[in-house]
Amino acid sequence: MRLRASLMTEDEMKRALKRMAHQIAEKNKGCDSVVFLGIRRRGIPLAHILSKNIFAIEGIEPPVGTLDITFYRDDLEEKSSVPILNKTDVKFDITGKDVILVDDVLYTGRTARAALDATMNIGRPATVQLAVLIDRGHRELPIRADYVGKNVPTSKDEIVSVCIEGYDNETCVNLYIEE
Repeated sequence: MRLRASLMTEDEMKRALKRMAHQIAEKNKGCDSVVFLGIRRRGIPLAHILSKNIFAIEGIEPPVGTLDITFYRDDLEEKSSVPILNKTDVKFDITGKDVILVDDVLYTGRTARAALDATMNIGRPATVQLAVLIDRGHRELPIRADYVGKNVPTSKDEIVSVCIEGYDNETCVNLYIEE
């Protein structure tokens, strides 16, 4: 893979996540009933950042849970013959809550669909909304994000890589081309 472009610096990511937190608070008329479910892997730290940003705005820190969608994927056989199962960790009731699913990149919509299925197995939320740092297009399912950090038109041979400190050596978003 070859680096084609830097899409977001750490500062640009911070600004986008602050803006998204403001949009979440505005759309939900406050955050009393908001909860976050971060989709493994990089949706988890993004959900924590959004929760902390909302605390800075509203004085309420919405709870954050971890959602593993491995067995809800429709392409499980294509991904691996022995899938790695991680733990879904939601220590709060989502029934009647405004659930915000958080992911790093929205592409075909299949991950978001799997996350919806996993969420419905946990409880019955009042609403389910989707927050993504990057929307790169190429949807295969009729799914769109409610909150988007940045829209980035891409070709199918490009790869969007979200890097977050703690998982990676840096915090940024890069665009790569397969060679």
